[in-house]
Amino acid sequence: MLKTERKAEQKVIEFQEVLDQTDTVLIGAGAGLSTAAGFAYGGEPFRRYFADFDEKYGFHDMYSGGFYPFPTLEEHWAYWSRFVFLNRYCDPPKPVYKNLLELVKDKDYFVLTTNVDHCFQKAGFDKHRLFYTQGDYGLWQCSKPCHNKTYDNGDIIRQMVEAQGFQVTGQGMELPTGTVSKMAVPTELVPHCPKCGAPMAMNLRADHTFVQDEGWYIAAGRYDDFVRRHKNTPVLYLELGVGMNTPGIIKYNFWRQVYQNPKANYICINKGQSYAPREIANRSICLDMDAAQVLIG
Repeated sequence: MLKTERKAEQKVIEFQEVLDQTDTVLIGAGAGLSTAAGFAYGGEPFRRYFADFDEKYGFHDMYSGGFYPFPTLEEHWAYWSRFVFLNRYCDPPKPVYKNLLELVKDKDYFVLTTNVDHCFQKAGFDKHRLFYTQGDYGLWQCSKPCHNKTYDNGDIIRQMVEAQGFQVTGQGMELPTGTVSKMAVPTELVPHCPKCGAPMAMNLRADHTFVQDEGWYIAAGRYDDFVRRHKNTPVLYLELGVGMNTPGIIKYNFWRQVYQNPKANYICINKGQSYAPREIANRSICLDMDAAQVLIG
């Protein structure tokens, strides 16, 4: 075994020891965790489900397509319904989230996440212990917005996908052999605000129009209460797959809380972006690894 491999293996053992010895865990999860679970915006999944959009418009991954100014709402929702169905209503290929739950289910845990794919709840995490700060692919809001309410989109998303020729299966969607996918949904499926009639939009934090509905504020309150109750108690701050896109929500926040609480420990698992400031280095374990390597092996 190479020296670097031995060092990584030892850190995984240290991670497990700290986790076993701690009754309270605050999980901070970013996009890297879902990537580790097998969700990918590019590559084979994109080519399989979005080849027609790639050929017509020239973008090569799902993320880029989400910003494309499609000429009609029918085409906009054709793209977004495929995107949402795959990334919100299908389970990730790898059991990263389920294995994480097995590690913390008997502990006093809470999850703070910037992910919008609902993977925590799909894996069985208690919804009352989750705070999705940036929205949810499963929710719509008024695009203006004229009011602070969100709406579940699951049923209509499935109808949109099927209207394009796809067959919805238990774990995904398939285009029957010989079928050419449609790149527009029927006009009657295009969602509009029930109050003002404006087009609906995804409930994602992209600009000042993001709706923080009642559920958002309730979850924020639960998170604040968890932090308050454990302000001076032993807490493991477990950061998973968090990059530098919005570091103030999780990464810098966790560093500050660990620094202020001498009984707290910090563990960061993220391939290529695993580090801790020197002020808390003696209470930190940084694993430069894909979360799947740690949670699946």
